Amino acid sequence: IRRDHGAAAANRAARMCVVPPWRDGGQAQYIDRPVPEPTVATTTATRAWALEHLGEPLSLNRLAEHARMSLRSFTRRFRDEVGMTPVQWLTAQRLELAKQLLETTDLSIDLVAHRCGFGSANSLRAHMRTAFGVSPASYRRTFHTDDLVEAGV
Repeated sequence: IRRDHGAAAANRAARMCVVPPWRDGGQAQYIDRPVPEPTVATTTATRAWALEHLGEPLSLNRLAEHARMSLRSFTRRFRDEVGMTPVQWLTAQRLELAKQLLETTDLSIDLVAHRCGFGSANSLRAHMRTAFGVSPASYRRTFHTDDLVEAGV
């Protein structure tokens, strides 16, 4: 797949098959988490807005204000629509952005953490270890597009 369609397509296919394109062993599975399809859900616009502002501090109050709801109503509706809390969803979206940046750029871990809203490389490392069982550097070694092409994969 990598030779015929490129590294990005190979990475997507590997995730869909629940296998990494290159595996060192002892690692968590790398599965893209699906986001519910946009519907008439009341938090859809706020989720879209949040995705455009992941690098900024996004408190629960700020999200509720954007949705023009009380904090309690927003939290309840968000959970009903998405199946997780706003904080869990936000962390998952930030991790997805971090994975994308680690795969496709040579930005430092500190800059990736900042652009994704984690604030520090230590915070990004902790979240990636918890979610995937690997550090950002280890993830980059496994999935970085240029590294895989150079390795002939």
